[in-house]
Amino acid sequence: MRCPYCGGDETQVKDSRPTEDNTAIRRRRVCNTCAGRFTTFERVQLRELMVLKRSGRRVPFDREKLMRSVSIAVRKRPVEPERIERMVSGIVRQLESSGESDVTAETIGNHVMEGLKGIDDVAYVRFASVYKNFREAKDFEALLDELSGPDGQPLVEL
Repeated sequence: MRCPYCGGDETQVKDSRPTEDNTAIRRRRVCNTCAGRFTTFERVQLRELMVLKRSGRRVPFDREKLMRSVSIAVRKRPVEPERIERMVSGIVRQLESSGESDVTAETIGNHVMEGLKGIDDVAYVRFASVYKNFREAKDFEALLDELSGPDGQPLVEL
C-alpha cells in the first residue's frame, strides 16, 4: 500500500476491524518512511462490473461515483451517513450477485431511487429530477403524485 503523504511503498497495518455493517475491513496503517498514519477500507468484490451507459459506452463500475451521487441527493437532509453507506453497499451486493457482469445505468438508477424512496422523500425527488432529466414543473408533479399517501394527500410538499 502506497503512503498518501510521501508515496513510500512500505506501510504497516496497525489495526484491523470490520466496519459496522460487516461489508468491509477498516485498516489503520502507518508509513515506515514518514510515520504518517492513514485508514484504508478493503471490500469483497464478487465480480468486475461494467456499466452500459445510455450512449452505448461501457465503463467500469465505480462505487465511489455511486456514493457521490447519493451523497449529493441527501445533502443537507437529516440522513445518517451510515444509512447511505448501507444502502450503497446493498446496491453493490445486488448488482454483483445478479450474475451479470454488464449492468445498465438504468438498473443502477432504479436501485438508487428505490433505496432513496425508503430513506428520504426529498432526496428521492432530487435524485429523480437529475436521473430522469426533468425539464418542467409538471415532471415534478407527476413524481410527487407517486409519493402520495393512501389518502391521496402528498407526502412531500413543494
